[in-house]
Amino acid sequence: MLDIRNIVKQYANHRALDDVSLLVPEGQIFGLLGPNGAGKTSLIRIINQITAPDAGEIFFQGEPLQPKHISRIGYLPEERGLYKKMEIGEQMIYLAQLKGLPKEEAKKKIKYWFEKLQIESWWKKKVEDLSKGMQQKVQFVATVLHEPELIILDEPFSGFDPVNAQIIQDEILELNKKGTTIIYSTHRMESVEELCDQIALINKSKKILDGAVKEIKASHKNQTYKLSYTAKDSAELLQSNSELYHILDQTEDDGEHTAKIQISPSYNLNDVLSFLIPQININQILEIVPSMNDIFIEQVTNIKKF
Repeated sequence: MLDIRNIVKQYANHRALDDVSLLVPEGQIFGLLGPNGAGKTSLIRIINQITAPDAGEIFFQGEPLQPKHISRIGYLPEERGLYKKMEIGEQMIYLAQLKGLPKEEAKKKIKYWFEKLQIESWWKKKVEDLSKGMQQKVQFVATVLHEPELIILDEPFSGFDPVNAQIIQDEILELNKKGTTIIYSTHRMESVEELCDQIALINKSKKILDGAVKEIKASHKNQTYKLSYTAKDSAELLQSNSELYHILDQTEDDGEHTAKIQISPSYNLNDVLSFLIPQININQILEIVPSMNDIFIEQVTNIKKF
């Protein structure tokens, strides 16, 4: 969908993007991740042609990005852009027409979405009369009304309670199932694993990591396991073996022990089990796979959680 090549963006003495290149596959949910101030919003503004890059280029479905592509993109900004004094129904029609929809078609699509999100009674309300979460629902409708091929969501769950966040998440997944490509920009990791097929992580204006979520998680596994066991002879806790493994954490509850261990690079799980089985009764063993949150923290701060 997007081929982003060597983008540079400079603001006075601040370089917001430094030689950033990304490929956003068509039909996927692509996570654009990074801490606050990393450069995510600067890149989104360039894709939406709000600003232009100082260097580099972007291709939209193989064509150099041009003004004609704007009508094929839906953008939900982090800072909302609704007119506070305007009636919501009237505002939705106006925004839909800006995206090229005829007025009557716009009305039908607005009615469909208002019914789907159970906000039919809001037609005559003004934006200033709504809570932040309600305003977010309205702006989401404005983003998807014209059925764009690419939707860019910048912190879409900001201001939502858990129920409404789940409603919007379900709508995002449904749109994606119908073939819509989605860029999901966030610095919050809670929903990345549930939503995203691929991600790119930007930090301090540079891309520092990208790829499929499953592959990234697999590549960051570090032979860490959680063991549940009982002692064979007594309630003695598992002892460290500096050659084979290190104990990261250990607890005991009514004779049931739990230990988190990290196996030394020169050995594998079978080696450790061969050593432990004569000493303890192993009830369960689980590999601890780093979450995207763990990987985010490690990559941004260079501090490993495990």
